[in-house]
Amino acid sequence: MISMQLARALRDSGLVWHPRRGDNFRIDRIEADDEVYTLSDMTVEAHEFSSGTVLGFNGTTEWALDSVALDDALWFPREDQLRDILGPAFRTLRHETAFTVTAVIDGESKEFEADDAADAYARALLALLDAVAG
Repeated sequence: MISMQLARALRDSGLVWHPRRGDNFRIDRIEADDEVYTLSDMTVEAHEFSSGTVLGFNGTTEWALDSVALDDALWFPREDQLRDILGPAFRTLRHETAFTVTAVIDGESKEFEADDAADAYARALLALLDAVAG
């Protein structure tokens, strides 16, 4: 799982979350604990309303919580999701002493290194999002 710092940076750079079964998130409020939740059909479901997406907690006993707005949740995209979002910008993933993702950003091949493959993908995607916004 990517770091909370990278998850926030991706969100702040414009990455939009469309919740799906299997996605990991935490409630991103000061009073919330650091527990990471997983969307599933049994425990936490995404409900679409005209006012926005709400994450509904079904029968949870550890929280007195019915639902939380999507804006109050921080998504932790998985390695496969990050690679898919990178799309044609992604070139390679290799592992020697660390994981290195090579991606084409603004027409230039760049490398992004991390101890975890998901973090390397996240760094590449963050650079891509920043280049698109910039």
